Amino acid sequence: MATARNAAMAFNRYIDRKYDEKNPRTAIREIPAGIITPKNALVFIIINCVLFITATYFINQLCFFLSPVALAVVLGYSLTKRFTFLCHLILGVGLGLAPIGAFLAVTGGFEALPLFFSFAVFFWVSGFDIIYALQDEQFDKENKLYSIPSYFGQNKAKWISRFLHICSYLCLLAAFFVGHFGVIYLLGLTVFTGLLIYQHSLVIRFGLQKIDLAFFTTNGIASVLFGLCVITDIIMHF
Repeated sequence: MATARNAAMAFNRYIDRKYDEKNPRTAIREIPAGIITPKNALVFIIINCVLFITATYFINQLCFFLSPVALAVVLGYSLTKRFTFLCHLILGVGLGLAPIGAFLAVTGGFEALPLFFSFAVFFWVSGFDIIYALQDEQFDKENKLYSIPSYFGQNKAKWISRFLHICSYLCLLAAFFVGHFGVIYLLGLTVFTGLLIYQHSLVIRFGLQKIDLAFFTTNGIASVLFGLCVITDIIMHF
């Protein structure tokens, strides 16, 4: 998890460094600010990719063979903004692979239940990435970059984000029935859903002023609390 995320985040900074220099919001990032050289960033990416593939070798054979696919998705996302407004969905796919990957790592096999969680993550991540992209709507238009806000406008983009988050909720609700979870799972789902609603209310009330709170803080709390509730529910059923 750590090495794949390191590689993906660093590759994003490396491949977008020219755009980051032009954008006042991102000009303070490490590469355009001169804190890290592009060469060192590339070395960091390669090291983390090698470590990731090596780690999967010691998990099981299936994870090892699928590791290049996972890397291709999480690294390839950074290129998609150059040619499609569906880039947010590609990011959703990258993070949505995590529940399936975790299940394969632990069990070495495949079942239907992880799919519901993967689709939930897919819709959740795609939705909040659209909110984050609201900040760069004008910059993306001026630099011929694609995003849902720059393609559809902010108002429609917000509605698309809401629709995706409703789909995420429905996937988690379906997982409740398929996985035969208990009341603690439902408690976690209620909190998670409430924080998603809160996230959108911040955007409605404050526009771009509270993006960091809506994007980073709220999603971080929502995912951790829901995860803890699911784990607790599973333990109590043993």
